[in-house]
Amino acid sequence: MSNLIRKDPFDDLFRGFFVRPVEFNEPKDVPSIKVDVKEQGEQYVVHAELPGVKKEDIHVHIDGAVVSISAELKQEKEEKEGERVLRRERTFGKSSRSFQLGQDIDESKAVARFTDGVLELTLPKKTANQSKRLAIQ
Repeated sequence: MSNLIRKDPFDDLFRGFFVRPVEFNEPKDVPSIKVDVKEQGEQYVVHAELPGVKKEDIHVHIDGAVVSISAELKQEKEEKEGERVLRRERTFGKSSRSFQLGQDIDESKAVARFTDGVLELTLPKKTANQSKRLAIQ
């Protein structure tokens, strides 16, 4: 009894092509914003890691229950005469992150603090409108 297996050489080529995601003109080293979201009673607390970003380059937008954070990490040129950069591993560019919370946010009471590369958002929940029962006349 013979255990022969027929193998198509194009099978592996096409399998790898269709399984892996294909990126078109997508920068690979875009800095990502890592976020922790906690619910504490009548508010949400968000911690977003933004190392190396300046406070004035961070933008937070609140639309109902959707929170959007965007930041730009700018590359500063610091080359001295006679010096040559051999390797640069820090990434630079724009990054943004949006997420939806379980309840609308009261934008007028929201607070943002930025210390040591961490953005902390305190987002109070909007009080739900109380329904009123109408008396029928």
